[in-house]
Amino acid sequence: MSPLTRLSGQKHFFLTRHLSSSTASSKLHDIYCFKPPPSLSPEKPQTSNNNNNKKKQKPEYRPPSSLETNKKPLRSDLPFDFRFSYTESSPDVRPIGLREPKYSPFGPGRLDRTWTGVCAPAVDLKVKSVDDGVGEEGLDLEEKRTVMREKIQGKPLTKAEGKILVDKCQRNKTKKQINLGRDGLTHNMLNDIHNHWKHDEAVRVKCMGVPTVDMKNVCTQLEDKTFGKIIHRHCGLLVLYRGRNYHPRNRPVIPLMLWKPHEPVYPRLIKTTIDGLSIEETKEMRKRGLAVPALTKLSRNGYFGSLVPMVRDAFLVSELVRIDCQGLDRSDSKKIGCKLRDLVPCILVTFDKEQIVVWRGKDYKPPEDEDGQFFADRQPFDDPQSDMDCIKEKLSSDKTRFQQE
Repeated sequence: MSPLTRLSGQKHFFLTRHLSSSTASSKLHDIYCFKPPPSLSPEKPQTSNNNNNKKKQKPEYRPPSSLETNKKPLRSDLPFDFRFSYTESSPDVRPIGLREPKYSPFGPGRLDRTWTGVCAPAVDLKVKSVDDGVGEEGLDLEEKRTVMREKIQGKPLTKAEGKILVDKCQRNKTKKQINLGRDGLTHNMLNDIHNHWKHDEAVRVKCMGVPTVDMKNVCTQLEDKTFGKIIHRHCGLLVLYRGRNYHPRNRPVIPLMLWKPHEPVYPRLIKTTIDGLSIEETKEMRKRGLAVPALTKLSRNGYFGSLVPMVRDAFLVSELVRIDCQGLDRSDSKKIGCKLRDLVPCILVTFDKEQIVVWRGKDYKPPEDEDGQFFADRQPFDDPQSDMDCIKEKLSSDKTRFQQE
């Protein structure tokens, strides 16, 4: 065989081998979807079919925002004005200014009520607050509130049923409770109470700090705004019953406040001169007031239910009373002083050096028997006679102790 023939045969052999390997690789690619790396395979121009087969990219994740106003404004038929705090704000006291523009704490466009800077009225914005029950619309809301509460409460509890519910809410039986602190009964706390009522007929409420100076107001607002009933009270511990006809599915719509609104500007509590006194007499009284022995010392987040009777008893023997508030925030001291001014009543002298100094006034007359304005430290279930006995015993013991001191 000639060399030329041998060379041509070798070329034919290598060409056949190369073609067989290419067909084999194509079969492997079809069977196993093998795709060679880009260094071994020539680049091919992308066709339009490949673009159509690609999946569309998902939009970037966007966390839900509580300020989105795509939905319609929430409507609530609760027959009272929405306030941040129902116990620490009074509709009778009008502010003299606002610290910020009228911006709703519920969020823009989330509620069908307009925020006035102090509250969200249940009626039209043009009318004033209806919490004081003035006008025909206020009377209608008051009547509606009474009807709703009576419908939910139903038949009163018996003593045995009340005792069972109170026993279930004791600390050794359950740890569930709602803490009512320095802000008092807030609007969002109403939603927390109804969430507890999903699983239990009664809920324990622990009251601490400034609101406990006027426990009657706390109990009244709790029953008025939740449509429940307080069946037991021991100092700052309350047991709130939801009612016989209460059903979680029929609970009222309570829109939540997304943030705490700024407090409005109110008139100053301490004036330059006390009414009826000169500047020199006012300065002298403030010096004497800070030198008077302290009646009591208030602890942070304590129970102050007996503070008003103590101040009234102290005014029987002294015209100036000093209360030590070291450790309390200055705002809390001012709130306590404001409550003392209205409940005792008395005249505020100074808040200097973390002290509250009050003056009984020139023509002081001790108030007559309170018409149930204050509670005893313990209030049994539906037993008002024992409450009056406890009040009389406590007042007499406080008087005796103060006279001995």
